[in-house]
Amino acid sequence: MDLKILIGGEAGQGVQTAGVILARAFTRMGFHFFADQDYESRIRGGHSFFRIRIRDGQILAISESIDLLLALNPESLSMHLGELTLGGVAVSDSIRDPDLIQKHNIIFLPMGDIALRTSGSRMAANQVAIGAVAELTGLDIEIVINLIREHFRQADLAEQNVNAARAGQQFIMEQNISRLIDSVHEVIKNRRMLINGSESIAMGALAAGCKFLAAYPMTPTTPIIEYMAANAEDFDAVVVQPEDEIAAVHMAIGASYAGARALTATSGGGFSLMVEGIGLAGMTETPLVIILGQRPGPAIGLPTKTEQGDLLFAINSSHGEFPRAVLAPATAEDAFWLTTKAFNLADKYQVPVILMIDHYLASSYFTVEKFDLSALYINRGLPLIEDEMGKPHEYKRHRITGSGISPRALPMLSQALVVTDSDEHDEEGHLTEDPKTRIRMVDKRMKKMQGLHNDIALPLIYGPRSASITIIGWGSSFGPLYEATTALRKQGLNINLLHFTEIWPFPSRAVNKMLESSEKILVAENNATGQFAALFSLKTGRKVDGNILKYDGHPFTPEYIIKAVGKEAL
Repeated sequence: MDLKILIGGEAGQGVQTAGVILARAFTRMGFHFFADQDYESRIRGGHSFFRIRIRDGQILAISESIDLLLALNPESLSMHLGELTLGGVAVSDSIRDPDLIQKHNIIFLPMGDIALRTSGSRMAANQVAIGAVAELTGLDIEIVINLIREHFRQADLAEQNVNAARAGQQFIMEQNISRLIDSVHEVIKNRRMLINGSESIAMGALAAGCKFLAAYPMTPTTPIIEYMAANAEDFDAVVVQPEDEIAAVHMAIGASYAGARALTATSGGGFSLMVEGIGLAGMTETPLVIILGQRPGPAIGLPTKTEQGDLLFAINSSHGEFPRAVLAPATAEDAFWLTTKAFNLADKYQVPVILMIDHYLASSYFTVEKFDLSALYINRGLPLIEDEMGKPHEYKRHRITGSGISPRALPMLSQALVVTDSDEHDEEGHLTEDPKTRIRMVDKRMKKMQGLHNDIALPLIYGPRSASITIIGWGSSFGPLYEATTALRKQGLNINLLHFTEIWPFPSRAVNKMLESSEKILVAENNATGQFAALFSLKTGRKVDGNILKYDGHPFTPEYIIKAVGKEAL
């Protein structure tokens, strides 16, 4: 089975609520699920939609076509009718153009009227739609009802919405309409998690022992803040919303300096304000994890859309030269584990680590197996062993070592006197402008790059190890690229995928070796200038043969990639 559903409507009509309830219902039936959201930056009005794809096997990308369209307003019907597959069905509350019924398979469902009659409010129209979906797909209505009751915890409100859903199902039954599929039967017994990228990152941070988050709300990272705030008490963590992003990054640095695993999260505009603080973390060698949620810019840009436009900014953020790591998870599961790794790298090397996501990954829903926490590894770095320290005043916070990593003492938690400075400093941490000391300290800090190189995982090849065409991607583009390259190989094209989730330091030598047999290299990314392609060419000395770019605020789809590769392969 490969069922594609789109729910469209205005902000405020409950598009997301309907989508999430359906997502959980199909997940509880045992199916694999993927969904993404598209909405405008307004509280009411505009156009929003929630795209759903359900399969009985792994799925990591959305499709451009849909089998079932639920139009909660007339605009959604007109905007998405052209995406219906042959045999696809549209369900609409109102039809302004009667001729559409003759041209398309449209079911008239008076959602608002049914909701008003059964629940006392037209606001329950989305629940009428959910009931209709259950009948059209054979989804167990009792699972849907239980999920509605879980979502609306107030008993009388829950029952009003339950009544609306049952009425929606009954209406479709009375029309004697054929189901899209015979039945959505249970396919496996074990329960998977349904999780979006934001929730996964927040879980990863808490699992890694993050005890402090300072962040100013900014799409798409606000859900990370909300999740951690809701669960902070259970994990003895502190979540603070300061006055701005400048305060947020410096509060996180202060908490980390004191010994807590600390995090800040923002988007491109907020990250722009944080870059001086990132330099402070680099100079003082204070561990810091930053979540950078990319969205189209510059300035406010498209605040609720997606893009991969901040890569070079992250790698080069702040002035001067100092080591850092840049990671970019591909899926929700990947986001959990890379978040834990970000904290380990930050502590081990005493550097800033930037975890790059985007609106697409943050807001998309994935089905994943429960995280195996027995595989969780915590590395707090090189602590000071006081027996080896000598006298407390002899402690050197920035002691030069072969690895560049100095033993770390925490203020007031040991006998050591901890001194550091945002100016250039000597090993003891005292300000200096001595040229020789400056060279020694820069060299000391940059030595960490050697260790970081060893700890950065290599990109993975999907498909044959050797192929005439290699397409390269990074971060959240993995799902569409994986599905597209798999489909292209079935069509006879000799192609593979090289995908990066750990980007900086860039593994130049290994990547060159991995691409020895590739005759043509294409790079796909959601930006206008080919940022990863530029980085790839700079670090490997090899030019790419083509760029597949998308920067309209929407993510890649497998269909988009297949068409683009077809043009480049000619």
